Amino acid sequence: MRKVLVTLLTMAGCLTGLHAQTMKQAIHLAPNGKGWGIEAAERSGTTSAKAATTNGIGYHGGPVMRASSVHVYFIWYGNWTNGPKPSDRQTTVNLLNILFGPTRGIGSSGYFKINTTYSDTVGHPTGNIALVASTTNNYSRGKKLADSDIERIVSSAISSRALPQDANGLYFVLTASDVAETSGFCSQYCGWHTHGSIGGTDIKYAFVGNSDRCPSACEMQLVSPNRDSGADGMASIMAHEAAEAVSDPDLNAWYDSTGNESADKCAWKFGPVTGVLGQGAYNQTFGTYNWLIQMNWENNRGGGCDKTLGGKFYTQ
Repeated sequence: MRKVLVTLLTMAGCLTGLHAQTMKQAIHLAPNGKGWGIEAAERSGTTSAKAATTNGIGYHGGPVMRASSVHVYFIWYGNWTNGPKPSDRQTTVNLLNILFGPTRGIGSSGYFKINTTYSDTVGHPTGNIALVASTTNNYSRGKKLADSDIERIVSSAISSRALPQDANGLYFVLTASDVAETSGFCSQYCGWHTHGSIGGTDIKYAFVGNSDRCPSACEMQLVSPNRDSGADGMASIMAHEAAEAVSDPDLNAWYDSTGNESADKCAWKFGPVTGVLGQGAYNQTFGTYNWLIQMNWENNRGGGCDKTLGGKFYTQ
């Protein structure tokens, strides 16, 4: 079972790309899901063999998501109509629907095409991703969720046929601001992704909570491009998790010697922005909407953090 990604350190009220704890020194590290590596033997079923590394990241033999388009499914957990925070509203739902929409979103953008630089023994991702369907869940497992609850929420959505059973899908459990994920949301991570066998199918899924629950930890700026700090904060985390789910869906494909997956290597790095950070700055435009999205690691040209496939590499 694994959770990926965003590591926390608050600095001047903003999350940085630094790790929340010192990396363990080991011969070979694999992702532990919270932004730092653990010895591979500590995670059941993971090979401890070192991978050949090029472009600053190594391939460990597992599959990537090679579907013509990765299907995205949203599970809106909790009150997303009139919840306790201003971002627990339909406007947030609409913005994130647009971000992953088939025509105006992250879809086949130059940003998401960075994922085409990863491959397995068969081929590489197309760089296409789109929202297919959504459903709601009215606190079926309460307001304090364990990691196991996230899988059960996904399983319930599939078994009830609210969502299809799709091996080429990525299921996001998106929680309202009054919901806690007790393994470390807001203190150790802002989101994660993993996979599991559900109904005999290898299902890829992710957790991302409303970042307005802890804006100093999970939002880069309180005044955001779309004037919805919750939606804009979640957008960056969701783009990050989606990229990693495509290049490392089963947690055994692409990561570096410290256990960082592709987007981990660029966590909280945005490159040059339009405007001023903290005052609605953005670094991506999809359709008619502007977004502040963490960069992704391009597995090409020696490797680097990039905003768009073939663009300039940036360190911050």
